[in-house]
Amino acid sequence: MINVGIFGASGRMGQAVIQALVNDNEASLSAAIVRKNSSSYGKSATENEPVHFISADELQPEEIDVLIDFSLPEALTENLKLAEQYQLPIVVCTTGLNEEQKERLAQAAETVAVLYASNTSVGIALLEQLVGISSAALPNADIEIFEAHHRHKKDGPSGTALSLGQAAAKGRQQSWEQVNDGIRSDGLRSDEGIGFSVMRAADIIGEHQVTLAVAGERIEIGHRVSNRKTFADGALRAAKWLEEQAPGLYSLQDTLNLQDILQRMLKQ
Repeated sequence: MINVGIFGASGRMGQAVIQALVNDNEASLSAAIVRKNSSSYGKSATENEPVHFISADELQPEEIDVLIDFSLPEALTENLKLAEQYQLPIVVCTTGLNEEQKERLAQAAETVAVLYASNTSVGIALLEQLVGISSAALPNADIEIFEAHHRHKKDGPSGTALSLGQAAAKGRQQSWEQVNDGIRSDGLRSDEGIGFSVMRAADIIGEHQVTLAVAGERIEIGHRVSNRKTFADGALRAAKWLEEQAPGLYSLQDTLNLQDILQRMLKQ
């Protein structure tokens, strides 16, 4: 049985992961971590298990095998410090990280296993591969990325949309700085630019669509999530995989072994 600790346990995704753990036969909830000023602090985290919401300084590392972080970007540094201090692998699912915070992930990965995924859906991991292959095959295509989320999401474009853009840039063998046009506001596009459109409305959980257009035709590749359980199941799947890995920085694609699958298909 794998014992899981969750940062940001009282949030939407933290709650979804807790529910996934309640229904899982291979992993269990060992720590539900929140801020001390959280309204959930001290309360029971589940109905059937004796786990309460605690603060990070109450953590019992000997009871944890792997951490999952669904907290806010400003909490990342402290969460990584705890992972390093107690030598615990950590799945970081926080979105809206800046470059300094991403560098901090790489630094932590020198001593512990770190998996960073702004979106833990298996479908999105596959979509990134498809986008990379398509952009490599159509290097002159105009690429636009649309994403939609609920009205309370703070960052935009989403971390997932940016990851899709980076996959497209990698497929073209271009740097992200060369092609990132950001959110379009003037209606104009650069020759090589990748642009983003953002929607924030109601309770949309997550939608992403990548369009590759050339004269006379276009390819549209998309992904929609209808239940947060998708992300929770993906995060838990990643945590089970990461618990057995050596220190290093990993992605969700690593858990799917996609490179081997592609190589095998190309040989056929």
